[in-house]
Amino acid sequence: MAIDEKTNKRKVKVITVTGGKGGVGKSSVSLNIAVALTLLGKKVMLFDADLGLANIDVMLGLKVDKNLGHVLNGECELKDILQTGPHGLRIVPASSGLKQMVELTVEQHAGLIRAFSTLNEDIDYFIVDTAAGISDMVLSFCRAAQDVLMVVCNEPTSVADAYAQMKVLSRDYGVKKFKIIGNQLHSLDEGKLMYQKLVAVTERFIDATLELVACIPVDMNMRKSIRQRSCVVDLFPTSPAARAFKTLANRITTWPIPDVAGGHLEFFVENLISADKKN
Repeated sequence: MAIDEKTNKRKVKVITVTGGKGGVGKSSVSLNIAVALTLLGKKVMLFDADLGLANIDVMLGLKVDKNLGHVLNGECELKDILQTGPHGLRIVPASSGLKQMVELTVEQHAGLIRAFSTLNEDIDYFIVDTAAGISDMVLSFCRAAQDVLMVVCNEPTSVADAYAQMKVLSRDYGVKKFKIIGNQLHSLDEGKLMYQKLVAVTERFIDATLELVACIPVDMNMRKSIRQRSCVVDLFPTSPAARAFKTLANRITTWPIPDVAGGHLEFFVENLISADKKN
């Protein structure tokens, strides 16, 4: 893997957006959070970490000549594939339809996570949009973040799969805190009820803490924005979903960044170590 030798020592807030089940709107949530943060004046990078079925570039209508597959093949460096999206959002595109991308080894996952610390990019927030499920890749990316956002819809399969994913992350990867985003909801009460169901089952079987951080309503403007290769916070800024994402983005800016590394492999961990040494 070819990487840039320069290193960004700025402390970066790393947030992974994931979900136990596909089809819950995880990528739309990731993209709208990222753009909403840029609208607050934050410097944001979005990593499309669904390595085999990437779609962030498609959602924005970006023309991508090289992606993460080329980096892993040694054809270019990570810095060479960066794209610029709305409001200066930096995007790391992955590949789509390449089977080998979902068959990376644990060592390759670790190398990829370390590679981001070498980027000479001035960013405040690093958003990781993972694939769904409990593959080694998804679990590694979740553990390497400071906050894990779990996207859940109010349907039995979504709740069950979210529970299963949190169980594995808690039991085998030491992730003990999860921030829950209820998506595609018809009311705030529906979101709270869904969250209560999730808490009820996790409290019995998982040593973890859950927090409901956002309820994103059903909004036809979401579908319209996707068709127009944009995001709802940009195209329909006063719509119900856009307002919910903007509220969440404001909330995210209050989440602290750890002063020291967590003792395991993390995105931008060298930045934390460097900052700690300076202190």
